[in-house]
Amino acid sequence: MGEGINGDAGLAAAPYHQWVLLSPAGGSPRPPARYKHAAQVVQDKLYVVGGSRNGRSLSDVQVFDFRTSTWSALNPTRDSNQLNHENNAAGGSFPALAGHSLVKWKNYLVVVAGNTRSSSSSSSNKVSVWLIDVQANSWSAVDTYGKVPTARGGQSVSLLGSRLLMFGGEDNKRRLLNDLHILDLETMMWEEIKSDRKGGPAPRYDHSAAVYTDQYLLIFGGSSHSTCFNDLYLLDLQTLEWSQPDAQGAHITPRSGHAGAMIDENWYIVGGGDNANGSTDTVVMNASKFVWSVVTSVSARDPLACEGLTLCSTTVDGEKVLIAFGGYNGKYSNEIFVLKPKARNLVQPRLLQSPAAAAAAASVTAAYAVITGTDEKTRDIVATDDFDIKRAQPASNSKKFVAEIDVLNGENGKLASRLAEVRDENSKLKDKLDMANLSYGELAKELKSVQDQLAAEGSRCQKLESQIATARKRLESAGSLENELDVLHQQISQVEQTIATTQRRKSGGVWKWVAGSAEVSDDE
Repeated sequence: MGEGINGDAGLAAAPYHQWVLLSPAGGSPRPPARYKHAAQVVQDKLYVVGGSRNGRSLSDVQVFDFRTSTWSALNPTRDSNQLNHENNAAGGSFPALAGHSLVKWKNYLVVVAGNTRSSSSSSSNKVSVWLIDVQANSWSAVDTYGKVPTARGGQSVSLLGSRLLMFGGEDNKRRLLNDLHILDLETMMWEEIKSDRKGGPAPRYDHSAAVYTDQYLLIFGGSSHSTCFNDLYLLDLQTLEWSQPDAQGAHITPRSGHAGAMIDENWYIVGGGDNANGSTDTVVMNASKFVWSVVTSVSARDPLACEGLTLCSTTVDGEKVLIAFGGYNGKYSNEIFVLKPKARNLVQPRLLQSPAAAAAAASVTAAYAVITGTDEKTRDIVATDDFDIKRAQPASNSKKFVAEIDVLNGENGKLASRLAEVRDENSKLKDKLDMANLSYGELAKELKSVQDQLAAEGSRCQKLESQIATARKRLESAGSLENELDVLHQQISQVEQTIATTQRRKSGGVWKWVAGSAEVSDDE
């Protein structure tokens, strides 16, 4: 990581492909460190809204001016027309939020969803939307209509014209979501978008999303309650068909809590982690070719190897610059880092097709290569990633070629349908696996509790067995004493009988002696 810089001049002089710390001007106070906040750049100023620190959500709006390199607090006031609005926070301060999303639209910062202090109340069961007017320095809660989505945090929100595309997240009951909703900012009307075909991303939160060429929505990474993802999904916003592009280049590790920003056709990803380690690499995907590459790396304890940070882009002297702020990797951060990407060589974009069309194109190309293998004049069919099925016409109008193409298209249609079914089954299996992992965790806890109870009962049984053994010994001793007592009783009984007999004998002798004396007297 390069040395610290400050001001627009410092940004312009920053090295390419290297993160550099942007230091505030001397004496400028820094905002509280945080993560799970939201940020956007508006007219040379970085606006940071809310976030979380030590389990407490924040309600402040902090502003960094790139021209003066100073921090300041915005302190917007509530719109006077909304004093009695039911969706406002208590008092006039902006609501405390974490895990929300922020986009710039017209003169407003649009704040969407997130976890609030009142998330458990019945009034917070639906997604909330707020507007911050940076020019008037005011904020207001917005009434939205239509099919308002359930409240959530960790979702992704992307801006397409005057529409917001919100995907996934985690609701107030910790249920993971993979639904897609669109909010028309002109009418404030919500609409739920459902794809006719399966095969979209599994439910997730803390992922990243981007819109490419106003036609495709890209989804990358995120996590369930048990695992992190490194998968890439693409939604064609015209056909509403999900697909998984065959990405090439560098291997990207699973990550969640990262941040992303699109510059031209390059999608930059920084930060995040896999529940064990923070992601140290900053990567970029060329969205026209689906090729990943590593831009730069930082150390494992670097503030950028964190989760819950934000990534924005701005233009300095005609060059795009990435701006990263905040995050948590064991320590909360309030630092700003900048990276100036070097212009990349433009390549011819790969034709973005639905899975069925792409498979059909590849098969038709291969068929032509075989069928026309002996005819040099017909080898002008190009078999590349940029192949357009509409250009794939045989050199001759042979009915045989057309029949072969129809058969191949039919087979590929069946394969594409089967592939969609397999992906749907795979998604269901992933959901079941997540539920099984959760159930396993609960069962493991119950088993541990039962084992502890059995151990306690075993200890009690050992004590009882010892007491029983002691009692048995006492009973055996009592039996011996009873026998001795019976003998003593018999001896006493014999002694008593002997005494009684002796007494009777003595009594008889006296009477005889008396009787004998009487007789003697008579004789005299």
